[in-house]
Formats: sequence, C-alpha cells, structure tokens
Amino acid sequence: MSSNDDQDDLQPSATPGYKPTGTTKTADEYAKLDAEDESLARWKASLGITPGVSTGDTSGPRVTVLTLELDSSTLPPGKKLVFDLKNTAMIAEIKKNPITIKEGVEYNVRITFKVNHSIISGVRYIQLVKRAGIKGINTFSLWFRSLILIISIVDKLEQMLGSYGPHPQGEPYTKNFDVEESPSGLVARSGSYHVRSRVVDDDGEVYADWEWSFKLAKEW
Repeated sequence: MSSNDDQDDLQPSATPGYKPTGTTKTADEYAKLDAEDESLARWKASLGITPGVSTGDTSGPRVTVLTLELDSSTLPPGKKLVFDLKNTAMIAEIKKNPITIKEGVEYNVRITFKVNHSIISGVRYIQLVKRAGIKGINTFSLWFRSLILIISIVDKLEQMLGSYGPHPQGEPYTKNFDVEESPSGLVARSGSYHVRSRVVDDDGEVYADWEWSFKLAKEW
C-alpha cells in the first residue's frame, strides 16, 4: 500500500468562507494589529497574544507536534500508550509491530503540540484507518485457491485543534478529542489495522505526518 494513495482522504474539510492567509504574521505583529479594539485585544490575549510576546525562530514550522496518546479509563494501572513523535525509532517500531488495543472500550485521542510562532487556526488532526483482509476465491480444483488482498478504509477521524498563539511561557498545549469506542467481535479481532495520522491546516501546510498500526484483543 503506497502512502501516496491516501492523499485525497487526508485532505482537510474546507472551512466555509475561508481564504488563504498569504503572508504569515508573527504573534507580536498580530498583537499590535488593531490594538485600539478592546474586544479584539481580549480575544487575542486569551490566545496568549500580547505585545512583546516571544515568537521564537520564525524560520521554522509554526507548529511542532510532540506526542499522540490513546487514553482510556480501562487501561491497566501504570500503562500508557504515548507516541513520542520526536523518537523516529519508536514511530518505525509501531508502524511495523502493531500495538494492542482492547476491544469494545471507550478511549480518546490526546495530542500535545507547541506553537513556535505566529497564530494557528483551522489546524486539524486527521486519522485514517485501513484494514487489510484476505478474500479467497475457490476454483474447480480443490487444490487451488487464489488469494486477493483487499485494503479498505474502515474509519476516518477529523478533529479541530482550535486557534492558538505561542504559549506565554513557551509551554506545549494539550488537546483532548471526542471519546471513541473501539470495535469488538471475532471479525474485528482478526488481522491488524494500518493508521495514517496527519496534522494539517486550512492552507494545506502539514505539520506532522506519520504511520502506525494496531490490533484488537480481548485485553490490553
């Protein structure tokens, strides 16, 4: 399965009325923009946008995605499923060797990220889940069976991160997404699932893109 095959499915939904931003302003430039508008100033302050705010290195990406976590109240004490996106060895490992998720339980995706400079809006987390299944085709010969590999999309998640400026103390933000329920049953437990995750904004700028895999079981 080629990663390029997913491109259409990984496109974010269009935001009604949105127009490309063009040249990106820094957080300090946004803070000084329409400074006499008190209501706008309060909204910008809620995002950590105040005059003189530190913007960091503006030559790098506006957003750095740090971790993705699968959280559930059913996890055994002390067990966590956290992907460190800076750890390339870990990401390579979970792409090759599926993690185990308990069937039929509620869980939610939690993402941590840092806004390095400027303002972000319309940033989304997109998760595309595919499953490979084997379909057998019998022929007239009892000794021959042709196998066809079928790869199908079984789930797509798209969640908005919201609007943020650089944190006043330079700390990362955490976003908890809606609660989901893992599939259950014998069919769901057979085989493994391939996941493509992406963090992208309305302008099509991709901040993170990685692949991983999981399998369902009766226990974590």
